Amino acid sequence: MKALLVAVAAVGTLFMAGTASADQALAQKSGCLACHSIDKKVLGPSYKDVAAKYKGDKAAEAKLVEKVKKGGSGTWGPMPMPANTQVKDEDIKTLVKWVLAQ
Repeated sequence: MKALLVAVAAVGTLFMAGTASADQALAQKSGCLACHSIDKKVLGPSYKDVAAKYKGDKAAEAKLVEKVKKGGSGTWGPMPMPANTQVKDEDIKTLVKWVLAQ
């Protein structure tokens, strides 16, 4: 039984790592990593800082989807984030969920 639990945990970990890797690849493909990093500020805030800022905010996902899509400025300083009209809506939602999970 213990071996089964260990195997299930290992498969779950691999699945989550694969999903995170896929989401990071989507961020790279979409151009997000030109200005952002998971754990340090580049031009824009780190994804961990974004997740911390919006932790517990039930409206965060909708707000951030809108901001990623249309762009914005002022929340993290004077550097504006450009609109990301080239990224599909479903990809933006996937990316925002991934960022908030950091």
